[in-house]
Amino acid sequence: MSVEPVRHRASGLAFALAAALFFGGAGVAARPLLESGMDPLQVTWLRLAGAALLLSPVALLHWRVMLRRPLLVLAYGVFPMAGVQALYFAAVDRIPVGIALLIEFLGPVLLLVWFRLVRRTRVAPAAVVGVVLAVAGLGLLLEVWSGMSLDPVGVGLALGAAAAQVGFFLLSDATGADADPLAVIAIGSLVATALLAVLARPWSIPWGTLAEPLPLGGAHVPGWAIALWLALVCTAMAYFAGVSAVRRLSPQVAGGVAYLEVVTAIVLAWVLLGEALSTVQVVGAVVIVAGAFITQTAVPSRPAPDAAAGEEPGLVPAADAPDPRAG
Repeated sequence: MSVEPVRHRASGLAFALAAALFFGGAGVAARPLLESGMDPLQVTWLRLAGAALLLSPVALLHWRVMLRRPLLVLAYGVFPMAGVQALYFAAVDRIPVGIALLIEFLGPVLLLVWFRLVRRTRVAPAAVVGVVLAVAGLGLLLEVWSGMSLDPVGVGLALGAAAAQVGFFLLSDATGADADPLAVIAIGSLVATALLAVLARPWSIPWGTLAEPLPLGGAHVPGWAIALWLALVCTAMAYFAGVSAVRRLSPQVAGGVAYLEVVTAIVLAWVLLGEALSTVQVVGAVVIVAGAFITQTAVPSRPAPDAAAGEEPGLVPAADAPDPRAG
C-alpha cells in the first residue's frame, strides 16, 4: 500500500476537521456584533466583505471564470454566499446559535424533497428514513408539544437558510471542471458583498463599535478583532480548508466530518454564550444530524471528480465547492 494515499487522506481529514471547526464558530462570533447594535445584514456584509478582500488574490488570478460562467458566479453570490449567511445571522439574532445551525442542516432533506417532487427522481428507502428522522428531530428540538417557546420568525429564517442551501447544492452539481471551486467562492463573495451593500447600507454601520470591547465568554474582545476573526477564520480559512479537504477525500467522507460543525456551534454557544440545550433538545439534535446525514448520502449525485481536478467544502453529496453553511 502506498504511503502517499494515506498521507493524502490524513491531511484531508485534518482540513475537513478544521473547516468544520472554523465554520462552526461563525454564529458565536457574530453574536457580540449583533448585540452591539449591528443588524444581521450588516454583520453578514462585514463577514463577506472581509472574506472578499482576503480572497481577492484568488479572484484576480481566476477572473476569467466571471466571463466563462457569469450566471454561475452571480447565482453563487446570491444564494449560498449572501442568502444562506444573511438568513442564518438573522436567525441567530432571534434564536440560539446551535438550534439555528441545526435547522439549517435540514438542507439535504429539502434537497431530497426537490429531487422527488420537482425532478421526479426516485428516492431510496434509506432517504425516506432520513427525512422522517430529521422531521422528528426537528419536533424534539423545537419542543412543539409545549407550544414551541422559540421565536417562530427565527425558526422561519433558519428554515430559509436551509432552503437557500439547496440552491448551493444544485449550483455545486452544475459547477463543472472548467470552474475552480475556490475561484467561484472568491468571486462569489465579491458579488455577494456588492449585492448586500444595497440592503446592508455599510455607510450606516456603527463603525465605532469595532473600536469598543465587546463581551464574549466572560471576557471583553475588541470589536475589530471579532470582525477580523469572522472574516479570516470563519470564512476565508474555512472555505480554503473545505476545498482542500474535498480535493483529498470523497464528498461523502468530507461531508460526514462536516457534521462536527454542529457540535462545535453547540459547544461554543454553551461555553461562551451560556446557551444550553435541554435534554430533549440534545436528543432532537442527534436525531436531526442522523437524519440529515442519512438523507445526504442518499441524494442522487454525479460521481466525485478526480482528486487532481479539485473540488466548499464537499460538505454535500455532489458538491465540488465548499459548503457555505453560515455556521
